[in-house]
Amino acid sequence: MTSRWLRRGLWASGIAAFVAAVAIVALPYIASTRIVRDRIAWEMSNWTGYRVTITGSPQINIWPQFNAVLTQVSFSRWDKSEQEPVIYAEQIEIGLSAMAALRGEVQFSSTRLIRPVIRVEQADSGLYLPPMPDTGTIGRAVEAARMIIKSGTAEPDPASLPATAIGSAEIRDGRIVMQVNGQDEEVLSSISARANWAAPGTSSLLSASAIWRGENVTIDASTQRPLLLAAGGAAPLSFSIKSAPASLSFEGKAELSINPFIEGNVKFQSPSLRRVMEWTGLPMASATSISAALLDSHILGNRERIKFDTTRITLGKNSGAGVLDLAFGQAGRPALSGTLAFETLDLDPFIAAFTPLTSPAFAGAGAADPTAPELLHFDLRLSAAKASINTIPLTTLAATIQVKDGLCVLDVSDATAFGGNIQSSIRFDRTPSGTQAEMRLLASDVNGAAFGAAFDMTRLMPTGKGTVSVILKGPGKSWDSVVENADGSISASFGPGALTGLDLAAFLKRNAEGGFFALDEVANGSVPISSAEFKANITKGVVRIEKAQATQGNLLLWLNGIMPYAGRGLALTGGIANQQPENSDGTEASPPASQAEFFVGGSWTAPFISPISTP
Repeated sequence: MTSRWLRRGLWASGIAAFVAAVAIVALPYIASTRIVRDRIAWEMSNWTGYRVTITGSPQINIWPQFNAVLTQVSFSRWDKSEQEPVIYAEQIEIGLSAMAALRGEVQFSSTRLIRPVIRVEQADSGLYLPPMPDTGTIGRAVEAARMIIKSGTAEPDPASLPATAIGSAEIRDGRIVMQVNGQDEEVLSSISARANWAAPGTSSLLSASAIWRGENVTIDASTQRPLLLAAGGAAPLSFSIKSAPASLSFEGKAELSINPFIEGNVKFQSPSLRRVMEWTGLPMASATSISAALLDSHILGNRERIKFDTTRITLGKNSGAGVLDLAFGQAGRPALSGTLAFETLDLDPFIAAFTPLTSPAFAGAGAADPTAPELLHFDLRLSAAKASINTIPLTTLAATIQVKDGLCVLDVSDATAFGGNIQSSIRFDRTPSGTQAEMRLLASDVNGAAFGAAFDMTRLMPTGKGTVSVILKGPGKSWDSVVENADGSISASFGPGALTGLDLAAFLKRNAEGGFFALDEVANGSVPISSAEFKANITKGVVRIEKAQATQGNLLLWLNGIMPYAGRGLALTGGIANQQPENSDGTEASPPASQAEFFVGGSWTAPFISPISTP
């Protein structure tokens, strides 16, 4: 009895093994005849909503996984099938269910696109995406969610959405292109990406890497409600973009509809802002000298305006906080406004970045960058407890930067420096005929010695308290060309102090001896003075001194003449005389008794003296 049951069991096992072997052998035939070709193309169309065309001959693999290998596959829009396909892949590997294949069904478990070309265009939300069809499993799910959103329901009921599995999708060595002037222009290359989205009602993850403008970029994104996001509803969203030049991350919620909305925390960080500008092709790259940059803020906005509140910003070694507002106007040029307060602030990078001329005082003479001021409209209020400009220390700074429609203005409305108060304005007006530059400086109650040292004017500079006013205006493509063609005025007045860089006794002695001599020969000393006054007009870059005098008791030291900026030459006359008492009507009783008169020639850096007369 036992032997008979044993024989029956062996027969049953043998039959089962035979059936399994037959099924395995028959599987490629069954699959190739019932699934591959039109059936797979039809199922892919039903899944994606695109018109799928498979040109190459499909191949079915059983081991190690049951899958189909498709070649030369196109995904096109049904309404525009004559155009270039939205997606074209040299090869697609599709993971299939073996049991579903035996039943004559198709179930995709995974999809891998090898060397695909994906075409994108600007969507209503402003993002560049492949055109998404309204049909197909995904399209129908998005449309169902969209109808639920229109009905006023806060969140779609998962039971009301299609339950078809979507699985995972992978891209290897892909490219993204877009149409520019009728030609395909590559946006991203060497794309490797993986997306997991089990079903329309579940969360999704995306991880990708690509090359953009020669730099490798990695992207990680996730959302708990991808269908709601795709349908134009508000949904949680987090993403990070990382590259060597910069990184950007966001955590919050977004709505990608015709009227997009975003709210959350954003963080931007770069070890070199200049490198970012060069990488992205921004024209300010040649001007800015700001190194590391960091922006960390909560943002709230839509396609018209984004507000950065509780903003923390670091530019180089300058850390500040405040509120920023970025508006996207109809002219296509964004406008950035706001207020930032710094503990310490270096103004040199701001001057270089926001003005179209390169200043010799900051970065060496250079030509104007005509596109830098056109990148954005700016209206920024800056304040700092401590600041510097060209190594000049400032305290309690209040400044404004404005850039709009070719007009660039940097105003220092208030700052403490040199023991007094500083007010300054730099203005650039770009016109069709060229750039017009204007600079104004008013230094009140400043220490003359400190002021002169800061501007490298230590020779014959009064050391007492005084006021200096400078106005320059002229055309040019660089600071040198502006000053060479500038018109304006310079005035200054100082109280008791001294004239540095002059030994008066040695000067009088050397002048009395006759013959040329360099001012450097009599520069080891200083002359005490009770007051000093300077007035000059500037015409086409030539300084014409109207009044330059200093008094020491009844002794008067004076100069007049011209000093052209081009060539830095000198053509001055001067003298040292005894002042005479004035009459009751304020006129001098007699001409001053001259101790010495002389001619000053040479250059600004190396003047020489030639006696005109001696007592």
